[in-house]
Amino acid sequence: QVQLVESGGGLVQPGGSLRLSCAASGSFVSIYNMGWYRQAPGKQRELVATITRSSSTNSADSVKGRFTISRDNAKNTVYLRMNSLKPEDTAVYYCNADARVTLFQTPQNYWGQGTQVTVSS
Repeated sequence: QVQLVESGGGLVQPGGSLRLSCAASGSFVSIYNMGWYRQAPGKQRELVATITRSSSTNSADSVKGRFTISRDNAKNTVYLRMNSLKPEDTAVYYCNADARVTLFQTPQNYWGQGTQVTVSS
């Protein structure tokens, strides 16, 4: 199985920065696409940014120019650098990854437990 553990959330003032990390652990052959999603109170979970194994990225219009996703394949870790944070960025941020547990299985999708990001003065 695959476990995704996020870290780096917290309370930050508007205009501030945070870096989220998500490390994949467990027994698997390979990690493919990784990404970050977020869910604010009373809203649906939404995509923030994704990154392929070869580091091609995609991000939501609301975070373009402010958030940067990156990954370290050797560490099976994905990062989200968040700059110029706004109160509307407040949400629980979830890590997501596609992973192949064995060579004979198709990749499965996994979620982390989430980390709270609060942007407030």
